[in-house]
Amino acid sequence: MALLYQLSYNGEKPFGLLLQTTTKIAFCQKGYTYLMNEIFRKIAHSVSRVTGSAWTFCLAVVAVLAWAVTGPYFGFSNTWQLFINTGTTILTFLMVFLIQNNQNRDSQATQLKLDELIKALGRARNEFVDIEEDKEDKLKELEDEFKKVHEKAEKRL
Repeated sequence: MALLYQLSYNGEKPFGLLLQTTTKIAFCQKGYTYLMNEIFRKIAHSVSRVTGSAWTFCLAVVAVLAWAVTGPYFGFSNTWQLFINTGTTILTFLMVFLIQNNQNRDSQATQLKLDELIKALGRARNEFVDIEEDKEDKLKELEDEFKKVHEKAEKRL
């Protein structure tokens, strides 16, 4: 009970309505969603830092080598093969969500930084601020426009 309250409160402001009764704790939808997203963000960030390290890669190589070396001991049985297949499938499945979460956050941060630069430059076209929301044909038109600008610049050189 105290853990749930601590996770929903960062010491400065409550992030969700915590309703305590003698029988249960209930979060309003916004508070519960925030709490779930915040926990997932922290886990995804931590796991991506660990799994992206050289040590983790070396550990994975050692695990695969250990599995391969034990093949003759287990007679290259179906269970021996199933062990590595199941393990890698589960890890891959979970990593897809963690990688996508990190990619989405990085992409959002990059877009916000670019939007700030566009806003800061007086000569920049403000129509580029939400360009990632435009339709494909609009993006193609802008791409063609910039190809022409690039070609003109190359001719000058």
